[in-house]
Amino acid sequence: MINLEQIGIFLPQGYLFKEISFQINRGDKIGLAGKNGAGKSTLLKLIAERDKPTEGKIHKQKDAVVGFLTQDIVIDSTKSVFEYLFNSNEVLNLLRTRIDEINHELVVRTDYENDSYLELLNELNEKNDLFNFHEGYQWEEKITSTLNGLGFSDEEYKKSLNSFSGGWKMRAELAKILVNQPDVILLDEPTNHLDIISISWLENYLQKFEGAVIVISHDRLFLDNVTKRTLEISMGKMLDFPYNYSLYKIKREEEMERMVDARKQQDKDIKHTKELIDKFRAKKNKAAFAQSLIKKLDKTEIIEVEKTSNAKMKISFPLSNQPGKWVLDLKNVGKKYEDRTIFKDINITIGRGEKIALLGPNGVGKSTLLKRVMNAIEGEGVVELGHNVIITYFAQDQAEKLDINKTIYETVDDIAVGEVRKDLRSILGTFLFSGEDVDKKVGVLSGGERTRLALCQLLLSPCNFLILDEPTNHLDIQSKEVLKKALMSYEGTFIVVSHDREFLDGLTNRIWDIHDKTLKIHHYDVMEYLQKKMNPDSMNVQGTNDSKASKGSASEKPINITIDTIIVDLPNGQTGEKKLTNEEAKELKRKKNALTNQIKKYEDLISELEATIKKLDLELVEVDYNDKEKSTKLLNEYQVTKEKLDRTMNSWELAVIEIS
Repeated sequence: MINLEQIGIFLPQGYLFKEISFQINRGDKIGLAGKNGAGKSTLLKLIAERDKPTEGKIHKQKDAVVGFLTQDIVIDSTKSVFEYLFNSNEVLNLLRTRIDEINHELVVRTDYENDSYLELLNELNEKNDLFNFHEGYQWEEKITSTLNGLGFSDEEYKKSLNSFSGGWKMRAELAKILVNQPDVILLDEPTNHLDIISISWLENYLQKFEGAVIVISHDRLFLDNVTKRTLEISMGKMLDFPYNYSLYKIKREEEMERMVDARKQQDKDIKHTKELIDKFRAKKNKAAFAQSLIKKLDKTEIIEVEKTSNAKMKISFPLSNQPGKWVLDLKNVGKKYEDRTIFKDINITIGRGEKIALLGPNGVGKSTLLKRVMNAIEGEGVVELGHNVIITYFAQDQAEKLDINKTIYETVDDIAVGEVRKDLRSILGTFLFSGEDVDKKVGVLSGGERTRLALCQLLLSPCNFLILDEPTNHLDIQSKEVLKKALMSYEGTFIVVSHDREFLDGLTNRIWDIHDKTLKIHHYDVMEYLQKKMNPDSMNVQGTNDSKASKGSASEKPINITIDTIIVDLPNGQTGEKKLTNEEAKELKRKKNALTNQIKKYEDLISELEATIKKLDLELVEVDYNDKEKSTKLLNEYQVTKEKLDRTMNSWELAVIEIS
């Protein structure tokens, strides 16, 4: 579909890459990898024909359409979100306009027998067939489905695009690309501004997409689930691997080890050859031999091994001191902006050592809730911190708040206190800032480097309660892994907001979900949370595959009773009452009594389970989450009881409907 032949980009400082050749076929799902600055985004711009290569050619199949989502989208439009998408397909626009013109002409004309009138009718049929072929009649449905999948509410369809933030404009642009179904989709960091639900939706969409996809992303799970091929730009060349990202990394590391060994052997051989040349160069009878060695050495193709930093980030968040058994108590906490309620009536206590993921779509109030917890903004209710609690807050824009005119060293020197000041250079080294790097100005750092520096500041602020709002923004995959390990070993309490599923998986022991303007608490992991969010019916469906759900007493199972109807069909679609015999009436009464008794049993069991959950809630507040065995046992008991309550409530609802 698209063929790149000997492509090169030459910059003032030299070649960014050259002699790159590969083919993009229909159905290819490709992850584009490489170091920052290797030229990944530049390559996408070449494929999208936004830029031209210095050398080489790009051959594109005739009429092949490319959709390109860049990181630097600029949308300046007063159109509503829906209008922006509705008018984005030129083919449908032309067909729609012409169909309207023909219909208008047919209405005003009266020369029905004229040949031109008949020609208009034929053209109308032709245009309607084309409109149908291009799925014009499903166009609005495709738009609404895509906007919903990417997190837009029905009310937001009518809002002007200029009223949205840059992140939401990016979603609108992504929606425009998807509804138009190009032959090739190019995505440069598409998950940066998506919430965790929208990421899952996009992932499912791309898996089913029949065209080609090329993705640049720091979301490993997204890459693994979407791509089946990985292209890496390394030292100005292109490497092609028929694997998803994780398998590519394994194969690449194995290959790098072989290349390092081969380079070492080559260096030994070259050294030995040079020694022979020096030894025999001056001897007349060996001069010819020396010259042959020189020619051989000149022809030797040096094995190049990409320099990789062997240093790895090493982060461990210090615990200032142990707080009491509870660290935070929220009583009737809420927040309104004018007439708009963000959330309300939040009542919860956090126990020492809890690891909480705060989830929910963008715009529901996650950052607002964190600011309310910090008492950074006013609102309804009371926020109380426990004994000896010291909070450190990492804001979503923490990296952007750094002073661009200060050096890296000055940035941490300003915040460090006490003995730790003696070890600032060592600490910066653990965040991959070493040597002369520490004298760089913050203004020249990349987004990932600034985030690492902001995390370093966090390290220098000892606390026992971390609040982290999107700490993984701009971090590469390896840095996110290091941060996750640091948080997993952290002995304090934390609340983290992140849309990176792999980062959250196994990290937390409780999920806070902002839903319907209040806070719901879940004790399952993030993958199960996502599964339930994507398939909400599964939360209350009987016969779930969950092994826990299959357990329970016989009294939990609903009685399958069908009450004989007393409404019968009459001729001509009428209905009427059937007169029951004495036996039928007795049978009906018996079944109603049985259902009534079953409903009473369900209600008693529901009361019992609710009391158990209330008791477990109190225990969860008091438990020390650093005691893994005890806290895990308690969380499992809570989860089993909650699922049992859900199933019983479902059975009760079915029985009530049956008897109605």
